[in-house]
Amino acid sequence: MAQKVLWLLPPLLLAAAGVCGILLLCVGTQDVREPPALKYGIVLDAGSSHTAMFIYKWPADKENGTGIVHQHTSCEVNGEDGISSYADNPAGAGQSLVKCLEQAAQEVPEERHAGTPLYLGATAGMRLLNLTRPEASAKVLEAVTQTLTKRPFDFRGAHILSGQDEGVFGWVTANYLLENFIKYSWAGQWYPTKKGTLGAMDLGGASTQITFETASPIEDRANEVQLRLFGRQYRVYTHSFLCYGLNQVLQKLLAGVLQNSHGTHPCWPQGYSREVELQQVYGTPCTAALRPPSFDPSRKVTLEGAGDPDLCRSLVEQLFDFSSCPFSRCSFNSVFQPPMAGDFMAFSGFFHTVDFLRSVMRLPVTTPEELETAVAAVCRQTWSQLKAWAPSLSRGEEDRLSRYCAGATFVQQLLSRGYRFDEPAFSRVTFEKKVGDTEVGWALGYMLNLTNMIPAERPGLRKGINCIPWVILFVLFGALLLAALVLLVLRARSAESPSAI
Repeated sequence: MAQKVLWLLPPLLLAAAGVCGILLLCVGTQDVREPPALKYGIVLDAGSSHTAMFIYKWPADKENGTGIVHQHTSCEVNGEDGISSYADNPAGAGQSLVKCLEQAAQEVPEERHAGTPLYLGATAGMRLLNLTRPEASAKVLEAVTQTLTKRPFDFRGAHILSGQDEGVFGWVTANYLLENFIKYSWAGQWYPTKKGTLGAMDLGGASTQITFETASPIEDRANEVQLRLFGRQYRVYTHSFLCYGLNQVLQKLLAGVLQNSHGTHPCWPQGYSREVELQQVYGTPCTAALRPPSFDPSRKVTLEGAGDPDLCRSLVEQLFDFSSCPFSRCSFNSVFQPPMAGDFMAFSGFFHTVDFLRSVMRLPVTTPEELETAVAAVCRQTWSQLKAWAPSLSRGEEDRLSRYCAGATFVQQLLSRGYRFDEPAFSRVTFEKKVGDTEVGWALGYMLNLTNMIPAERPGLRKGINCIPWVILFVLFGALLLAALVLLVLRARSAESPSAI
């Protein structure tokens, strides 16, 4: 028997030696090499309703390898409004950022401060302010620039993003985090993936964006963007609808209710009432078309909630214009949109609205019909019933709770009638806040672009040794040899048994 199995010992010993060698190599490498230094980047997302700071990090020696940028931490700037709300107090806009910047100084190692790029990108709130009061907009940007320049970081500017930029950078972020552009293989190499990209839908306070790759003709060149990422060419459709963010939609709905002068709001729950100042309703260019020729800005009107889902839907439907289309096909408001293609990720306001329906109200929203049913269910809730779902709310949180009927109705109408997601297309939409530990939004795509961390050409080999896959292979190989040896030993014993035939 011994002779039958001796031939297996050399390869078995060789496999064992190989495993030991690889393990020693890995251990030796880990002992000798220090952990790679990290680089950091900071982006301030100055939205219409709030400002958030995101700190990103990546290995310093992998900057052009990309695919390895992750969110380190984040900070929400105090207050319900963005920097555009400081039009009459520009210095306050800069001061509002101080607390988060102090946190950044603690989160980023001091020796990395000088080399950490710092950006501020302002979105639709500042776009609206720049349209109506460009001087005030310039002063707000100047004030935040003064504050950011005094920080120890490498400040690289405060700018107002276009709607197109906001949409495209959100699309880049979503696909980058899902490794749809590039992936790191077990062999230690970055390679372009063959997966398709997914579309991105962002819903902010003052605008909403839709962006997706398409092979169809884009009849309106203003909606076409050509990108070269990781050695591949991408052609995307993108459009930003200004005044169709959640906060501006709520203001337009209020203006519509005030036109009817019934004293009730069909999208507010029964039992809820609030005093509305006319200046807040008509103080935005988004409600300019509904503004009375003469009105008292200081006048206040008290509205009662009616909790009527049918009337609420009718009020929301008036926000969309389908009367004309100068192209072969449109979404709404005469805006060209090619046929939907592929999967979509909806984030920001889309996620928070649908998450409330799913997580708080425990309602299914997997089909357009379920979403419509869930919206109607929320709109039928009385104020006391709604508060029972989310007890112990502050006054600001209560006001937010009262908006879910209107917000959910708008999201449902935007997806089903505005963007025309039918049942098959809707099933390919996911609602996400984060991918892994990184929040989805335009900020990461913005930083990747401005730090030139999206190379046009294919990245090369990654430095260092990735030991784990090789160890696993050697262990499996050794286990197979050992199993074969045991099997032969058992067969040999069986053959030598006196009872064997």
